[in-house]
This record gives sequence, structure tokens and C-alpha cells, in this order.
Amino acid sequence: MLPRVADSLSFLYLDMVRVVQDDTGVCAQIQVDDDHTDTVYVPTAALSCLLLGPGVSITTRALATLARHGTSVVCTGSGGVRTYAAVLPDSLTTHWLEQQVTAWSDPDRRLDIAVRMYVMRFGADVPESVTVAQLRGMEGQRMKALYRILARQHGIGRFRRNYHPDQWEQQDPVNLALSAANTCLYGIVHAALLALGCSPALGFVHAGNQHAFVYDIADLYKADTTLPVAFSLHQSDNPEPEARRKFREELRLFRLLPRIVQDLQNLLTPGADTTEPPDRHDVDMVHLWDPQAGVLPAGVNYAPEDT
Repeated sequence: MLPRVADSLSFLYLDMVRVVQDDTGVCAQIQVDDDHTDTVYVPTAALSCLLLGPGVSITTRALATLARHGTSVVCTGSGGVRTYAAVLPDSLTTHWLEQQVTAWSDPDRRLDIAVRMYVMRFGADVPESVTVAQLRGMEGQRMKALYRILARQHGIGRFRRNYHPDQWEQQDPVNLALSAANTCLYGIVHAALLALGCSPALGFVHAGNQHAFVYDIADLYKADTTLPVAFSLHQSDNPEPEARRKFREELRLFRLLPRIVQDLQNLLTPGADTTEPPDRHDVDMVHLWDPQAGVLPAGVNYAPEDT
């Protein structure tokens, strides 16, 4: 029995290696010299997200194994540009995708979820009459205040968030570390969405991008995860790899994947019992839809008996 997404490990970052499938499993190989190759095996059955950095090559057999175990594969460039790639397992339930699409297509429910996302980020109640535009302004003020607090704690000057892939080397250590840590966070959220069967493209706050829902959910956790990590590395000479390592260490304290799964389910089905939710390997057969009868079993001949 494969592990549930909420029990999986977070992510593994690889660069300058060749990822292959041998008789034992998926492994990462690096050529040490002409006569020696180091090999490290990847825990595919318990891994949610595999980050492939520059210099990585991967075989079709290895990708097939990762897809079979529901592992999200994320290719990251040195400029912080993210490209996601994943193949869903055949047994993935559509329960949470249907919940997401139903809520996304209803303007009132979409607005309700967007408001609740902002409320989750604030950690406090907001007036019922508040508009989305007002919430955006409140969120912007909150982020500026958080930047000031973290900058004061670490004894640095005024901080301004900048993300310029075309000027990557000219950015300060905090911005570099934050981009690297956010890339890891996006990968983990993307893996959780895919493992539950949700669409990363159908966002409730963000829109117009194939990863809009990824950005929605990731924003819920940045204040507790990636921002403190980035500011703590303001004097680092190599902030990107240090941010990845420190972010991974911090995740052990946050147990982020169970939080993502629970928050997703509570957002899509507020008030429902999600203590025993459908997970990714609980559907044996596809069903048929009927506008009056609802869901009907597949694999049945529905021709009238008199024909």
C-alpha cells in the first residue's frame, strides 16, 4: 500500500546528476572520476516532490516509476524559473477535482473561498462587508509590516521584494534566498494538489496561469516558512542552496504536507468531516454520469432488454 500524501516526505533537490532506473529502484548517479560513480537511491514511494536543478538528466524508466508512485517532478532553472511536469496515476480519485471545479465555477463560492484564504493569512477575523479589493490592500500592508519586523530583527536596512530572473546575480541575498525557498514551497504545494487530484491551474485568488492554485495555497504559508528562512540568510555568500537546506530542516517542525491537505479540504468543503478523506489510490473503476440518476457504475451494458 502506497503512503498517503499527508504522510509523504517533502522534497528532494538534485543537480549535476543522472537519474536512472536500475534493478533496485530509481537512483541518482554522479561520475566522480573515470573509474568510479557514486549512486544514491531515491525514496520514490515516500517522496512527494523531486526538484531537478541544472545539469540533471533523467531516463524514461525513472520518470515512469516516479509517475507510478505519484511523485511530482519539478524542473528548476538557475534563474529561479519554474517548470512543472507530472503524470497522474490511473487510480487517482476525481473527488477533490470535482469539488474544486464546482466551487471555482460558482462566483459566490469562489468569492467565499478567496475571502477565507485572505482570512487564513491574516490569522484574524475580518468584517463581513469587506471587499476583495480591500482584502488585497490589507494583505499588502501586512506583508510590508512583516518585512519591516524581519528586517529589524536581523539588523538590516529597508527590504524590498524583487524578482528579476534576467538580473539574477545582482539581487541581494534575502531576495535570492526567498526565491529559492519559494521554489521549493511551490513544488511541495504542487505535489499535494496533484496527489489529491486538484487542478493547479484553477485558482481562487490568482488567475491566468497554469499554477494559479499553487500560488494561492503557497501564500498561506510563506509568512511562517520561507520568509523567516530568507531573512536569516541576509549575510550568506551562497543563499540559494542554503535556503533549500534550511527550508527543508524547518519543514520537519511545521509538518507542512498534512497542513496543506487539511487546509485544502477545509477550503473546498467547509464544515465537512475531512478526518478520513479520499486519498489518491481509492478508485477502482471509472463511473458514468447521468443528469438525473447521478453516478452510475461503468462496465455495464445499459441496452434495453428487448433489443
